[in-house]
Amino acid sequence: MSKQAREEFLAGPHVGVVSVNGADGQPPTSVPTFYAYEPGGLITMFTGTQRRSPQRIERIKAAGAITLVAQRDEPPFAYVTVQAELVEIGTPTAEQLVTIARRYMPEEHAAGFAQSELGDPGSLITLFTFRPTRWFSSDTSTD
Repeated sequence: MSKQAREEFLAGPHVGVVSVNGADGQPPTSVPTFYAYEPGGLITMFTGTQRRSPQRIERIKAAGAITLVAQRDEPPFAYVTVQAELVEIGTPTAEQLVTIARRYMPEEHAAGFAQSELGDPGSLITLFTFRPTRWFSSDTSTD
C-alpha cells in the first residue's frame, strides 16, 4: 500500500488488535481495541474499561510502545500494522471517549458509554496516545 492508502485504511473503523511486550520475559499480550486515527496524526485508544486491564495499562506504560493491527477480513483482504511509541497517558474526557466510541457504535450509545465509564468511581479507564514509527501493510486487491 502507498503511504496515503495505509493511513486512510488505518483511519477506517476497524477493530484493532493491540500488542504490547511482556515484562521479564513474559510473552506479548494482544487484545482487540477501539482506536482513533486521522491520516498524518497520532493514534489514540483507551483501556481499563469496566475495572478491567490494570496489568495491560502497566504493560503499556512500561513498554512505552505498542503494535497495532487493523485488518479487513473479507476479500479482498488487507491489513495495516503500525508500530507506535507512547507519547501521552491520561484520563480521557467525555469528548475523547465519544470520538473513539462513535467509530464503532451509534452516537447515542457512544455518549452513554462515555458517561457510564467516566461516572464509575472505580473506573481505571486510561487514554493512551501513540506516534506511529513503522508501518507494514498489504492489500490483496492491489498486490
